[in-house]
Amino acid sequence: MEHFSTKHTSVNSDQVEHSPWLVREDKPQKGRGTISNRSGRFETLQRGTFRDGWSSETDMEKPRLKTSVTDEQAKTIIARNSSPDIPFDRSINPYRGCEHGCVYCFARPSHSFMGLSPGLDFESKLFAKPNAAKLLKEELSRPNYKVAPIAMGTNTDPYQPIEKQREITRQILEVLAAHNHPVTILTKSRLIVRDMDIIVPMAEKGLVKVALSVTTLDRGLCRKLEPRAAMPQRRLDAIKLMADAGVPVGMMFAPVIPAINDHEMEAVLAAAAHAGAREAAFILLRLPLELVNLFEEWLSVHYPDRKSRVLNRLVAMRGGRFNDPRFKHRMKGKGVEADLMKLRFQKLCARLRLNERHMKLRTDLFIPPVGQGGQFGFDFTPAT
Repeated sequence: MEHFSTKHTSVNSDQVEHSPWLVREDKPQKGRGTISNRSGRFETLQRGTFRDGWSSETDMEKPRLKTSVTDEQAKTIIARNSSPDIPFDRSINPYRGCEHGCVYCFARPSHSFMGLSPGLDFESKLFAKPNAAKLLKEELSRPNYKVAPIAMGTNTDPYQPIEKQREITRQILEVLAAHNHPVTILTKSRLIVRDMDIIVPMAEKGLVKVALSVTTLDRGLCRKLEPRAAMPQRRLDAIKLMADAGVPVGMMFAPVIPAINDHEMEAVLAAAAHAGAREAAFILLRLPLELVNLFEEWLSVHYPDRKSRVLNRLVAMRGGRFNDPRFKHRMKGKGVEADLMKLRFQKLCARLRLNERHMKLRTDLFIPPVGQGGQFGFDFTPAT
């Protein structure tokens, strides 16, 4: 693992939080969301920066962190799930890790499975799947394949900055469009408008829905929360361009962070509705696994005066925990404040005429790819 300090040491993981000589980073790197590069939960040893009394401040300075991308030859590309908390049973993630660097990203802990840090590694050591489109075509060709919308943007953003050069997301959309397969896309990047030549014709057939995630309208807060994501106005601009072209477009106000952006709910939803969004949803912040420490560090640096208030309110709305991983609990809050937030959101949507109608994507137009033994024997029955 790469280290960005002239001094480091290794200690047992249960000593990290209580060791007096381990110093948390106090200067965020420009363009990066998390403050540190804490080792993942599967590592026997934890590495951290410390001051031994001999190093000067100059010695402790870190070099500018660069993004690296590693090609990963995936074996399958459609991920399946049976969770009752989400409205889809399959998804595609063209990339692992995300350069947007959103400090709150629930996908960060997944980097631990590769022996990397959910912190700075997650946003700087990325993995691309160049064979994604080929694998997708093969999986759609299987005789027992049942059609249902594929979700993109459910783990890491399919339109993160490296998509400009790699175009893996675009290649996936080309396959889906060629075979009339329904898809939903969630992103916080204006780069999605690049692919309107594919998305608009799919929308005309009822095959695609798009949603933009808008967390705040405050440019300063956006840069702290989501350092390499598009500015709020550019996301609203993408909503307008999509809506004007006839693409069903919605917005996601997520995550809602108590005492940080929860007061913006009215302004954000109103701006999205004015831009042309038809649907809206929100999700209360959840902090699984390593994300707790990473978010605490972020609060200590950017909002030390609000840290206790943010965490206390969050725990109160999460049933005394930072994250409740149980099905039917992890996406929802509990208690009076959480109930009031939900009621507030519902009344706001009614006033803005959001969520009046939820479009259902078509599955009856699917044309299986020819191959994998020919087109005979395919099941054309849409999934129910």
